[in-house]
Amino acid sequence: MHEKHDLHHEFPEHYDRIHELKISDAHFARLFNEYHEVNRDVIRIEEGTESQTDEYLENLKKKRLLLKDKLYGMIINVS
Repeated sequence: MHEKHDLHHEFPEHYDRIHELKISDAHFARLFNEYHEVNRDVIRIEEGTESQTDEYLENLKKKRLLLKDKLYGMIINVS
């Protein structure tokens, strides 16, 4: 069983803020969708559904982390 990395599991205390940003901020929504696409790719590789090199998987995980950092910055930046 793999860890859940979707944003609602990563930041449950910010559920409402994530929802608000998905609706009101097109840039956030685009990054949110990209994050979840990368996360789905990582899960498929880890589960063996898709075969890739370890280097490719590590690069996907780094991309996922970078996206998560950007999204978190947007979530906590309450103006």
